[in-house]
Amino acid sequence: MEWLTTGASQLKDIISFLHKKSKTNDVVKKHLIIELRDNLNLFQNAFVNNFSYDNLVELLSNNAYQEAIKNNFSFKKLKGSVIRPEDIFEERNKRYTGWTAEKLADKIDEKIVELKNIKKLNGGSFKNIKNDIPQMISNLYFRMKLMADFIKSGS
Repeated sequence: MEWLTTGASQLKDIISFLHKKSKTNDVVKKHLIIELRDNLNLFQNAFVNNFSYDNLVELLSNNAYQEAIKNNFSFKKLKGSVIRPEDIFEERNKRYTGWTAEKLADKIDEKIVELKNIKKLNGGSFKNIKNDIPQMISNLYFRMKLMADFIKSGS
C-alpha cells in the first residue's frame, strides 16, 4: 500500500471534510457520505498498521450504496455536476472526467463486490490469487478518493 504514502495528509483533510458534510437531514445522503468516510478511514488505518488486504476488504462496506439504489436515491444530491479536470488530483483518475457521482459510485460498488467475491471464491483469502489484488485495491482507493474530492469541490 505504498501508493497511500503520497496522499496521507490529504486523506486526513478529506475524512474531516466528509465528517462535516455528513451533517445533513437527508438520511440516504448521510449514509453514503459516512460510508465513504469510513471506507477511506479503513484504507488509512490499514496503511498505518500494515494490515492485510484480506482484512481490509472484509471490512469495506457498500451497504449504503445498495440501500440508495433500493430507495431510488438521486445521486445528484451528492454532487449535481460531472467530474471536471480540476476535480481530479491524480493522473490515473483523468479517465473519469465527465462522469457523474452515480456512475462513479456504481464503479466503486462494483469493485467492492468483485473483491469480496474473489476472496469468497478462494475460501476467504487472497493467497495464491491470479488477479492483481494490490492494483485492484489501489484503483478502488483512488476512485473513493476521487469521489470525496468531487463532493468537496465547490463546497
